Amino acid sequence: MNTARVVVLTIAVGAGGVAAYLASGSDDRPAPVAAVAPTVETVEVLVAKSDINLGQSLKPEHLQWQSWPAATTSSSFIQRKDRSKGDAEVTGMIARAPFIAGEPIREQKLVKADGSGFMAAILPAGMRAVSTEISPETGAGGFILPNDRVDVLLSKRERNPEQPNAGDVISSEIILSNIRVLAIDQAPKEKDGQTTVVGKTVTLELKPEQAETLARARQSGTLSLALRSIADINVAENRSDENSRRRGDSVAVIRFGIPSTMTTQK
Repeated sequence: MNTARVVVLTIAVGAGGVAAYLASGSDDRPAPVAAVAPTVETVEVLVAKSDINLGQSLKPEHLQWQSWPAATTSSSFIQRKDRSKGDAEVTGMIARAPFIAGEPIREQKLVKADGSGFMAAILPAGMRAVSTEISPETGAGGFILPNDRVDVLLSKRERNPEQPNAGDVISSEIILSNIRVLAIDQAPKEKDGQTTVVGKTVTLELKPEQAETLARARQSGTLSLALRSIADINVAENRSDENSRRRGDSVAVIRFGIPSTMTTQK
């Protein structure tokens, strides 16, 4: 055999051996360890499985247990470790405020169906629920729904004492402004996704002095409701309060030496 071929073959075999050694050595190296993500402690809390509307009765299909970060869990949440039957305890209760899907259930936003009246439960402290008659013509064509905001208008037909033969004078003014609608007839919530509710009675959320204004106005003319934009929910009610105070002013009248009190209507 040619000497040159033997040398080349020897070099090739040696290179192959070196390569095999290096390859076997690299396989013995430990694989890099992936960083372990920090674990977050969780607890199971009772949440709304779907949207729950104001006045809706809770059913089992409306509720579910869901993992919640323990660090952000409030003491007002219903936790499974403390009340494993919490879903059964709140079933049948009525929502006094809406829940959105995934929101934790809190008993402060619920009222028992066999407890105090629902309307009394949803009324804020110091407020009154007052009902008055409406029609499609005086109720914005039925487009007013519970939780909407309205202005209450009073229209009166009066005879002009200076011109007795002339026709009656019709006047209209806003007596209450930015008033929350609690219910239409006996429905405290929108039914089945309706966009209109045509009813005969509307229940309004009023302050005591506003309730007096409405009661007086009901006897002196026709009441109408004007639907307000949802953007006006936080508008100050200065005009309403000012009008209420103006109509409720009392003055002392002395006739033939006998004092009496009368309420002015401006």
